[in-house]
Amino acid sequence: MLDRTAVLRSWLSEVLGSEDFELSPASSDASFRRYWRVRRAGETWIAMDAPPEFEDCGRYADLARRFRACGLNTPEIYTEARELGFLLISDFGDRVYLSELTDHSVDRLYGDALAALEILQTRVPHAGLPIYDADLLARELGLFRDWLVQGLLGQVLGSPELKRLERVESILIANALEQPQVCVHRDYHSRNLMLTEHDNPGVLDFQDALVGPITYDLVSLLRDCYIAWPQARVQGWVDVYLERAIAIGLLSAADSARFGRWFDLMGMQRHLKASGIFARLSLRDGKHGYLADIPRTLGYVRAVAARYPELSALGDWLEAEVAPALERRLALGA
Repeated sequence: MLDRTAVLRSWLSEVLGSEDFELSPASSDASFRRYWRVRRAGETWIAMDAPPEFEDCGRYADLARRFRACGLNTPEIYTEARELGFLLISDFGDRVYLSELTDHSVDRLYGDALAALEILQTRVPHAGLPIYDADLLARELGLFRDWLVQGLLGQVLGSPELKRLERVESILIANALEQPQVCVHRDYHSRNLMLTEHDNPGVLDFQDALVGPITYDLVSLLRDCYIAWPQARVQGWVDVYLERAIAIGLLSAADSARFGRWFDLMGMQRHLKASGIFARLSLRDGKHGYLADIPRTLGYVRAVAARYPELSALGDWLEAEVAPALERRLALGA
């Protein structure tokens, strides 16, 4: 089996012109990518190891350059070896948003994040980006059924349950497709934003960007799978975003009446998908730490379902069947 760390060290020796450097783990990732901090003579960089058979580091590099050119604070790409799956990029440090968010800091940090989101949605060219179409939305929704309900919880879905899910999925897909379409980061949340001294935030994990619904990144940020805020506070941030979006022409005044529904239902699509991904990370990849985030994530789904009559049956089923089974499963541990 190839020792990728040894290959990475050899490549870095060539790139840096010396073997005199330190290499230490920098962060974990939900994908196959690994990140290493490289230290030499008081300088630091991040080395990305993205096995080519699983990951495309070239797309990361291309999008990093595209986003930086538009004014987003994404890592600078110093050098790359796409055939090996290696990148050497700038180091944003260790101050992840998730660990920096408090009642006192959140307005400032989210304000910076919303300003960066405006750049993403208004300046980034769409050329060459995939489209968040109905097929992709449907495949993502299937992750909840396949990996969480049937895989993690071992529940057998009969015809009534499957028809209920199909009805909900059709509502959520239609909601996503009717929205104005913008550049979507696709994972814009507190674990992928870094607190930086200049041009805050540093933006990471953008390699899956595409063109899709305007509310997708907003709900990823404000109804984060890893940290929750009171609904009244979330609504305040949504109102700030909406006012600004109308002022700069991203949305029309007529959109404001529908925006709350767009936001809520887009969040339901994302949270159903994310809960399935968390289950898959445990079952397939042995990354069991994400299981603890499923109750919070499904909590958002249940809260939204309670506000919309056409989704109430889903909420009732989650309350009566899925939530108790999930509680029992989590009590068993990994």
